[in-house]
Amino acid sequence: MIRTALLLLFTLVVIPVFTYYFDDPLQPEIQSVLTGLFYIAGAIAVYCFVVGELTKNYSQVDKLWSISPLIYAWYIAHSVGYTERSVLMAVVVSLWGARLTYNFARRGGYSWKFWTGEEDYRWPVLREMAPLNRPWVFSLFNLLFISGYQNALILLFTLPALYAVQTNTPLNWLDYTAAFFVLFFVVIEFIADQQQYDFQTEKHRRIKAGIPLEGKYEKGFVAEGLWSVVRHPNYMAEQSVWISFYFFSVAASGNWLNWSVSGALLLVILFKGSSDFSENISAGKYPDYKEYQQKVPRFIPFTK
Repeated sequence: MIRTALLLLFTLVVIPVFTYYFDDPLQPEIQSVLTGLFYIAGAIAVYCFVVGELTKNYSQVDKLWSISPLIYAWYIAHSVGYTERSVLMAVVVSLWGARLTYNFARRGGYSWKFWTGEEDYRWPVLREMAPLNRPWVFSLFNLLFISGYQNALILLFTLPALYAVQTNTPLNWLDYTAAFFVLFFVVIEFIADQQQYDFQTEKHRRIKAGIPLEGKYEKGFVAEGLWSVVRHPNYMAEQSVWISFYFFSVAASGNWLNWSVSGALLLVILFKGSSDFSENISAGKYPDYKEYQQKVPRFIPFTK
C-alpha cells in the first residue's frame, strides 16, 4: 500500500503536467476558472487534513468524495454561463453524486457531528503497519496521500468538464453516448452496492441474533449477483463512470487524447492499489476468498 501511495504521488505530478504542457494552451478565461478550482480543492484538502488530525477519523475525504465533483462541475457551468454541455455534464455528475452520497449515508458515513461517522476500515489497519505506526509518519501520510492526493485526484477526474467548455461546439452524438454510459455505470454501482448492503445487513443480523451463518453467508463475503461476475463491480463501475465522463471532452474538442484524461488514468491506478490492499485483508479474514479470487476476475468480466 505504501509503495502504491508513492507511485500515485509520482504519477499525480508526472501525468497531469506532461499531458497539460503537450496539449493546446488554455484560454485566459478558462485558466482563470482552473485557478479558482485549485483554490477550492486546496481548501477542501486543508480542511480534511486538519479535521482528520484533530479527530483521528481519517475518512474526511470519503465524506466529500461524492460532493466535491458536484461543486467543481457546477462552478465550471456557472463560470461559463451555463452552456448546454456544461449543464449536461453537471447534471450527470449530480446524479452520480446523489447515488454515492445516499449509499455512504446509509452505512453511517455522516453524523450531525460532521467530523465523526464511519471510518474506512483500511486506515486503522495501515496505522498498525510500520512505518505508518509512528504518529508523525501517519500524519505525513494523511497530508500527502489521504487529504492531498485524493482531493487532487477528485479534481482531476472532474476536469474534462473544464476542457469541454473551451469550445462552443454544439452537443453531438458522442455527448449523448457519454451521458448514457455514465448513467449506465451509475446504475451498475447502485445494484452492486445494494447487493453488498443486503448481504452484509443480513449477515450481521444473523451474527447478532446468534443464528449460524449458512448457505451463501457461510463464506462471510458476497459472491452472488454482480459479485459473481467480477470481484469489485462497484470499483469497476466507478472507474467506468469517469472514463465515460472523459469522452465529453472528446465530443467538444475532437481530440481523442487530451490532458483531461489524466484524472481517469490516475483513478484506475488508485483502484488497482486499493483493491490489492482490501483483497489482502479479505484473504486473511475469509478462508474461501482465495478460491473466489481464482474463479472470478477482478474488474473485467469473462477475463478468466
